[in-house]
Amino acid sequence: MLSLLFCAVLCASCMATPALEYYSYSRAVGTGSGTSFSTVGVGSITAIRVWEVQNNYIAGIHLRYDYIWSKMIGRTYGTVNELRLFDGERIVQVSGKYYSYIQQLIFVTSRGRTLTVGQPSQFSFNFYPTHPDAELKLLSGRVNTAGITSLGAHWAVMRNGTSI
Repeated sequence: MLSLLFCAVLCASCMATPALEYYSYSRAVGTGSGTSFSTVGVGSITAIRVWEVQNNYIAGIHLRYDYIWSKMIGRTYGTVNELRLFDGERIVQVSGKYYSYIQQLIFVTSRGRTLTVGQPSQFSFNFYPTHPDAELKLLSGRVNTAGITSLGAHWAVMRNGTSI
């Protein structure tokens, strides 16, 4: 009887242990007008390109997964800014400003490097993962013919180029 009680308590305590959070989502900001998008790629993000309509808002985003560029999101209008990540470096924070469009984007890497594009005006946002070993896996949101209107971030812990 005592061993049965011990097994029951052991099972209950194992079920009560919180599961590790390997994935997290930073809720989208912005107006949300236009067509929905989601970047897709295999492996880790190794480079980012962002287009800015001069002194205004973000027109387009392009992510490279390992050595392959994903589908272009938005348009290639205005000034392009690019950040190529070093081996083992990852995106650990995405911040910026939004209003009718995403006005500014700031990508922060695990080595403390940043890519800042756009104008620092309107409402602020700050995306980061819930797990300390997670990195940016993909971006999602909405886009119209002029630019990015809404943006959210998806985070995952990566091991050997794949999500756990």
